[in-house]
Amino acid sequence: MTAKSSLTFGLMRLPTLQDGNVDFNECCALFDTFLEHGFNRFDTAVIYHNGQSEEAVKRCLAQRHDRDKIRIAHKLSSWKVPQEVKAIDFFNQQLKDCGVEFFDHYLLHSVEEKILPDAQNRGFIDFILEQKAKGFIKEAGFSFHGTPELLEEMFSKYPEFDFVQLQINYLDWDAPNVQSGKCHEIAVKNNKRILVMEPVKGGHLANLHPQAAKILQNYNPNASCASWAIRFAASLPNVESVLSGMSNIDQLLDNLSIMENFQPLSDKELEKIGEVRAFMKSIPLVECTKCNYCTNECPLELPIPSYIANLNQIQLYSDSPIVKKSYFHNIAKHHPNECVSCHCCTSVCPQHLDIPGHLERLARLTKDWQE
Repeated sequence: MTAKSSLTFGLMRLPTLQDGNVDFNECCALFDTFLEHGFNRFDTAVIYHNGQSEEAVKRCLAQRHDRDKIRIAHKLSSWKVPQEVKAIDFFNQQLKDCGVEFFDHYLLHSVEEKILPDAQNRGFIDFILEQKAKGFIKEAGFSFHGTPELLEEMFSKYPEFDFVQLQINYLDWDAPNVQSGKCHEIAVKNNKRILVMEPVKGGHLANLHPQAAKILQNYNPNASCASWAIRFAASLPNVESVLSGMSNIDQLLDNLSIMENFQPLSDKELEKIGEVRAFMKSIPLVECTKCNYCTNECPLELPIPSYIANLNQIQLYSDSPIVKKSYFHNIAKHHPNECVSCHCCTSVCPQHLDIPGHLERLARLTKDWQE
């Protein structure tokens, strides 16, 4: 790890206008500030902002800055390529939409058990490596959301990949559904360079439970909760760059202040991270496995697993803006207080959860929330 670790501007949470469209003027200001501070890596994907993320690359970067001074990462999102569309046509459209002639980094997007077979069958991995050989891709890699076993398989089958992008943050380090720590260990063992995504867990680690935040604030009142999460990820072996989605100047300046003169976490700081992790694990959560048996039986077709997820988020992160956004999205068609306690759901729940009781508690905790 060098004294100055690299920061990548993730374009998945760009500033937006009231109508929901990307604010390109604000993007230009943010991108310019980012470049002025010596950072030049940007990461986009077709699915970010319904294509407007690519437009931001073209309008705010490619058309305004020297190409050799910026580094652009893009992805082949296999599930977004229609069956009748050839990979080369999809790729050429990405180049056109971004206003560039090549990509510095190109990834097979979101490798996991349910997505990888189709990508393999359609020859997407071979295609990416072919484009690298032709010079249209400078470095090839893949972003990963699967099991450690699948990661081992990827490195064994495709040693040509230059890097891997992993979801790593201190809360997911030993989480069964992510296993950040194990995946990091496998990447290091295979001597792969690592790009870190979701170091702040989608913003959740910037909006910690008040008691968890107090642990960090008591140790260092001047450090934001987000800074702890980013430094944790950037301190790890083989980590080349940390991606952060930044929506405003305050978030950008906070991240720049962390990474310009980067200092890895000390042993004492790692202890504090461990205390936060232990506290978060101690919070009792509803053990929903999202099997959806309940939704199949609910006469009102309520999105019960999504409601349970909201309830757990409130327990972990209180009423943070991210939690509220998720909640209001989930109640767009139905509200948890529509539950009539018919118990059709509880009769089939393998976990024997008191689902009507949990929905009633969610409605009670959110009754004063305003969108």
